[in-house]
Amino acid sequence: MSTTCLRQGWMPVSAYYPTVVVTIRALEVFRIANLRCPRLGVQAFTRMLCDIHGVAPRPYLGAQFSVALDLYHAVRADVDSRVQVALGRDAPNWRLKNSCPACLYKVEDEPTLLIPLLTTTDGNNSLSRFQLRKREDVREDGSTAPGASKELPDNRTVPGDYYISREEVDKWGEEGLEELMRDFTAGAGSDEEDGGCEDRWQNMKEDVTARAWGMFDETGIFPALCRHGFVLVVMDMVRSGELTKYGFVVSVHLLPVLGEHGNGYDIGCEYAKRCRAHPVLSKLAAENNFKSLVGSFHGHGHNRRCQTCNLTTYVKGVGLESLEGCEAYFSKSNALAATTRHASRFHRQQAIVNYMQHTDKFDTYQSLSLVLCSKYGRALEVKGTYGSLLDAMRRLQVESRDVFESWLEQEKAYLCTLSKELLEETMEMEYYQKLVNLQAASERVVDICGAALPFMPGGEELSYAEAAKATRRIETQRRHAQELRDKALAAVHDLELRMSIEERWIEGGEKWEAAATMVHRRRYQRALDHLEGLVVARMFELAKCHMSGTRYKLRKHIAKALQARSKAIKAAIIRYNDAAEAMEPPMPTLDWEEVVECAFLADFDLLREGRDDIRQEPWALPAGRAAMDQHFKLLHADEEIQRLNVEIHRFVTYIVDEEEFLAREEGRLRTEGSEGIAHQVRLLRMERGRFTSLHMKRLVKLSRLPGFTGSIVPGVSLSRERHTLVSRDVDMVIPMPAMHPVGDEPLPFDEEEGEDDDEEEGVDALTALIQIVHISADDGVLNRDN
Repeated sequence: MSTTCLRQGWMPVSAYYPTVVVTIRALEVFRIANLRCPRLGVQAFTRMLCDIHGVAPRPYLGAQFSVALDLYHAVRADVDSRVQVALGRDAPNWRLKNSCPACLYKVEDEPTLLIPLLTTTDGNNSLSRFQLRKREDVREDGSTAPGASKELPDNRTVPGDYYISREEVDKWGEEGLEELMRDFTAGAGSDEEDGGCEDRWQNMKEDVTARAWGMFDETGIFPALCRHGFVLVVMDMVRSGELTKYGFVVSVHLLPVLGEHGNGYDIGCEYAKRCRAHPVLSKLAAENNFKSLVGSFHGHGHNRRCQTCNLTTYVKGVGLESLEGCEAYFSKSNALAATTRHASRFHRQQAIVNYMQHTDKFDTYQSLSLVLCSKYGRALEVKGTYGSLLDAMRRLQVESRDVFESWLEQEKAYLCTLSKELLEETMEMEYYQKLVNLQAASERVVDICGAALPFMPGGEELSYAEAAKATRRIETQRRHAQELRDKALAAVHDLELRMSIEERWIEGGEKWEAAATMVHRRRYQRALDHLEGLVVARMFELAKCHMSGTRYKLRKHIAKALQARSKAIKAAIIRYNDAAEAMEPPMPTLDWEEVVECAFLADFDLLREGRDDIRQEPWALPAGRAAMDQHFKLLHADEEIQRLNVEIHRFVTYIVDEEEFLAREEGRLRTEGSEGIAHQVRLLRMERGRFTSLHMKRLVKLSRLPGFTGSIVPGVSLSRERHTLVSRDVDMVIPMPAMHPVGDEPLPFDEEEGEDDDEEEGVDALTALIQIVHISADDGVLNRDN
């Protein structure tokens, strides 16, 4: 009966004698609509079908439609598996090794990159899932505990290799990391590597991220993406925040498969040190001779000392990449939360994997050429600022660009002096503070002992009872004041013994004044730290307030928080200015406009008072910092262009090889009589081929830009055996002729250029590529001629 229904284009909701069926066309319409608009759920779609058919909505139709949809997804997954087997693409980790053509489809004779692969990881708690529980259990002491789960057992697993299982993640649980974290905390991180960011970021603290709301089972996802946005792997964060184990699992999973790579993480400064201290990751790096295990890249939210070591502006081999692709990906994937928050564990993972597969195939792949062209255009724009850098160097009287490298080292050395206070200075400041406390306590005793009995209003004397009561009150105050003085004196005696002070400091003395200056400096720096923390929180709140998809109520809540935060910032400014004016010499004060317009935290760090006055150093001046950053951007622009030339060559080669391979396999399968599989291969070929004209149109435009040094001529893949069953021989390679006449103006790249311009240019670009590359399906020989 079920087989008969399928042959008619119906999907039954029960195995035997179904009474309700759903057409496969309706299931496909919902699948595509849901992938394009994840907020569309099963209930809304079934109600729409009821409206179309003119019947009243029935509650059980949603459950029946969900059953049919699960069967449809299972059939599609089985068909995809058979196609991959027929194409020879069923090897372990095949998808991971071929997830991004620009990153992983290597070509012969390409230059070696300093960091072969750039990835990014981050945690996202938007896709959390409520755990269905029974009523709360009441203990004997009257307290309550979460009830037991009432979810039905479901052992189904999502097909594919996107997800890393819970069992694999749990191997890196907190218990197995205790010894590592203890050794790491005891001294694995040196003072030179410590950037001082641990107190600023909550997801650096295991004791904080280990706590989560009891209402959730999965508290979010932790994906890894390449720099172009293709999903490599993903895992669930289970009843926790961003624990260290999630990052370790990503590194252990990617290193053996993809090799050496740089990983971008918002807490990369701390995470990189933990990776280098981890025995398994260090062993993997040693066995494979990796130069760098993981790169610690993040944005401007960390302090300046951390930025000088880990910001992508100063890290070699990264180019102009910011490695913040996860945030952009989350802004789109957060739409899944509406339909997965109350789903079962299997249906939630199924929705996430289907969305990732669809996004990789139809969004990320479609925009890959646009991303490459946009990055290339940005790199050329940065290289165009070389003249302005030379002008800045003349104004700053800088003879060589090598000076900027020394400036960065000087800034690092200065910020290192601010990281910790010397033990001797700390004890001197403590001794000074104890002396101040002793002096204040002694003056309090003298004042109380010299106090006279109060008089009644009008000058009348107190009665005996009132006078006795007032005397007892004054005596109690005197006794308390003497006890406080004795405690302060004991603390002074203790420090004098520990510091071997023979003569007590007196107010106005040289040592007294030196210690007072250090105390004022500490108070100033703490006021600056407090102000800086409030500004960081304000930056994040403003970014969230303007984030796409933020609902009205949340925006209103953030707006109220900003008002309160602004009051706190104003109070912190007053506190900072008071501390700045108490400094000797006085430090620059700040006003409201200067603080709210602050873009980078380096402006705060350079206000810090160190043991040396650096306010007139060239690297501390705004013009010097701007020139130094421009110098590093120019260096990274060359790295970016080198990487893009490699990626564009790989991508063009992949387009040609993929089309040739799928056409060859389709013909082979038809010859062998596998018409069904051959039809699926044809659909796969059409799926990828629909974007070829658009890709070539963009790349041809890129080749016309002045300064383009790459090639859009297909090369020869290093992994040709994965794409052809017959070995290829390259007969002849002739450089591609110029694609535009001399004097043509370069065309700009924008997001809509593929839709607004005429399609004829895209067809001409594809025709030009086909004329250059002729693939013979008979002998498997790739001929390249004019």
